[in-house]
Amino acid sequence: MVNAIRIHTNGGPEVLQFEEITLPAPGPGELLIKNRAIGLNFIDTYYRSGLYPAPRLPLVLGNESAGDVIAVGPNVTEFKAGDRVAAISTHGAYADERIVPLTSTVSLPAAISYEAAASVMLKGFTAEYLLHRTHRVKPGDTILVHAAAGATGLILSQWGKALGATVIGTAGSKRKAEFAKSNGCDHVILYREENVAARVREITGGAMCDVVYDGVGKDTFIASLDSLRPFGLLASFGNASGAVEAFNLGILASKGSLYVTRPTLMTHMANRETTVAMAKNLFDTLVSGKVAVPVNATFPLKAAAEAHRALESRGTTGSTLLIP
Repeated sequence: MVNAIRIHTNGGPEVLQFEEITLPAPGPGELLIKNRAIGLNFIDTYYRSGLYPAPRLPLVLGNESAGDVIAVGPNVTEFKAGDRVAAISTHGAYADERIVPLTSTVSLPAAISYEAAASVMLKGFTAEYLLHRTHRVKPGDTILVHAAAGATGLILSQWGKALGATVIGTAGSKRKAEFAKSNGCDHVILYREENVAARVREITGGAMCDVVYDGVGKDTFIASLDSLRPFGLLASFGNASGAVEAFNLGILASKGSLYVTRPTLMTHMANRETTVAMAKNLFDTLVSGKVAVPVNATFPLKAAAEAHRALESRGTTGSTLLIP
């Protein structure tokens, strides 16, 4: 039997149930891993609340974790029992053990701890494709990162700065603004007190941004568009404030022939070579010290509901982990 957090219905954090479940043996192309650390992400709250439809109920939530291989299924030759690994696989992470597909699993270098890996897999891979594939950031670019003090925002800001960009972040408090400034942001806009697009115009001398990385969604959509230069790109990759509502495509023309994309990590990870390359790029960047991922909160697995409340209050900075 394995301890796990499951939902049987959608709702608030109270629907998260600490239960014992039974896992089958890993099948072809699968691995059974013992989790040492589990990453907490906003997408977990989307599936819990029903914003994203659950593929089935009951459901074990969670995407990212790091641990050790216990067993491998038929046809798996890339890993063996005892190997250190990290995984990003849709659902199943909130548990002592989980089954993951080979396609979602990467080797974990000895130089990176389980905690660091669990805090960076989904967020770090997301930052990798946003900065290197959605828009290849280069020296001289100006980028806007919403929620710059959040876990993904911190990685985007640090990595963007390391790539030579001028990084503008947004934050909800002076404390978070200082935290973002100490993690790569050249400028931070207090979005509750300042007009984001107006401040971007002031900071850039009217040149505006080459790309906006927006994981907030509904509340920041128009401000994101208004912060772009002509032909600029809005990469909308999350819905922390709710999903972006339908809009008239004509506003992209009136605001400067803008581009908008809604990329997903799993589309990039559909190719094994791309997944391995993304992992190498991310891990090399972590080992180099160019990007550091602060883990500022940990909760025992059974306290997942408390962890969700903390995350949704927007009172957290950096990464939050569940520890089995």
